[in-house]
Amino acid sequence: MKKTISVLLAAVLLFSLAACGSAAQTQPASQQTQESVAETAALYPTEEASAQEAAVTDEVSEESGREILVLFFSRTGEQYNVGVIEKGNTAIVAEMIAEATGADLYEVLPVDDHYPTTYKELTDVGLQEQRDGARPAYAGELPDFENYGTIFIGAPVWWGDWPMIMYTVFESTPLSGKTLIPFSTHAGSGLSGFDRSLAAAFPECTIAKGLAIAGTDAQNNPDKVRVTVTSWLSELGL
Repeated sequence: MKKTISVLLAAVLLFSLAACGSAAQTQPASQQTQESVAETAALYPTEEASAQEAAVTDEVSEESGREILVLFFSRTGEQYNVGVIEKGNTAIVAEMIAEATGADLYEVLPVDDHYPTTYKELTDVGLQEQRDGARPAYAGELPDFENYGTIFIGAPVWWGDWPMIMYTVFESTPLSGKTLIPFSTHAGSGLSGFDRSLAAAFPECTIAKGLAIAGTDAQNNPDKVRVTVTSWLSELGL
């Protein structure tokens, strides 16, 4: 009798353990189905899910302003060591950048174009404007910068600095959160701190590595300049 009871108790105990093990390892059918659907959706996204992801990406791109602008000031007439030119040195480089990146172009023009077309007189006027802290007015309206996330800004170096008309642009332009990329054309002075000046004018912007091109190269060696511009843009990831 005792042996029979012991056998029965053992059987009950084994049945209970098996039931517990099964419950721990087996999930409800509804949960299994939900997880299977989720895994399948992750591996094979539906057209609707893909469209939603694309819409989110487009929205982020729009909000971050991924379009590119090339903003520049340039001069024709007599320039250092290249004689009288019909297209400005900076304009040549600006067009190369725009062509390579698909960017929009905007040339800053003065309202009162009093700048001489002879080199010596032009440098004299540029120096006097710098000494006076002049802010020459620009013509027309600037682009809507809200449309752009990256802005190339270029000009010839005048007395180791931006031409004063560019400071007029800087001081009337809200560019918070943009990526600004300076470039210059010069007669031996390189970038001349264009990047530092931009950082001071726009502390809430990202200032990327700039590019300096000799004016003589812009006029006489465009193929060389194009290679330099392409390499620079590649370094910038553009």
